[in-house]
Amino acid sequence: MAPAVAGVIAIVLLAAVASTLAVAGLSPDAVALQAFRIGLQDPDGVLQSWDPTLADPCTWFHIICDANNRVTHIMLGYSNLSGPLSPELAKLDQLRDMMVRASNIQGTIPEEFGNLGNLISLDLSNNSISGPIPASLGKLSALRFLDLSNNDLCGTIPTSGAFQNLPPSSFANNPRLRGPGQQQDDDGC
Repeated sequence: MAPAVAGVIAIVLLAAVASTLAVAGLSPDAVALQAFRIGLQDPDGVLQSWDPTLADPCTWFHIICDANNRVTHIMLGYSNLSGPLSPELAKLDQLRDMMVRASNIQGTIPEEFGNLGNLISLDLSNNSISGPIPASLGKLSALRFLDLSNNDLCGTIPTSGAFQNLPPSSFANNPRLRGPGQQQDDDGC
C-alpha cells in the first residue's frame, strides 16, 4: 500500500475512533489523547494508564491537568513510542506544555497544532519527524520555547509570529532544513 494511501486510511480510522469515544462519554480532552494513543506503538507500556474507560484523563500518567480537569501538560519524553502525532491533539485547547521528545515519533507536525493558543512550550526533539515546519505554528503567541532539533524536518524555517524570537538551536540537526534566505535545494520536501 502506498504511504499516502496508508496515511489517509489512518486519519479516517482515527476520526472514526474519536467519534466513537465521544459517544462513550469521554471528555473532549480524553478523546483527543485516545486518538493520539491509538496511532502509537507502545512496546514498554508507558501509556497503559491511559484507560479509555476512565472519562477523566487527569488520572493518567504523563498528563497534568488544571483545577478544571483540563489537560495542560503532556510529558512523554524518552518513552520509546513510535507513530505519528495526531491532529486531534490540537483540540486540547488548554494545553500549555507538550513534551514528546526522544522517542521514535514519525510523520509530520500537524498543521492543526497552530490552533493550540495556550501553548507555551513544545518539545518534539530527538524523534524521526519529517516534512516542513507548519507556518501555522507562528500563530502561537504564547509560545516561548520550541525544540524541533534532531529530526528530519525539511524546507525553510518560518519567520513570522512566534518564530521571530526563537534561537537557531530550536531547529538544529535537521540537515534538510534551511534558514530564511538560504539557497533551497530540491530535497523532496
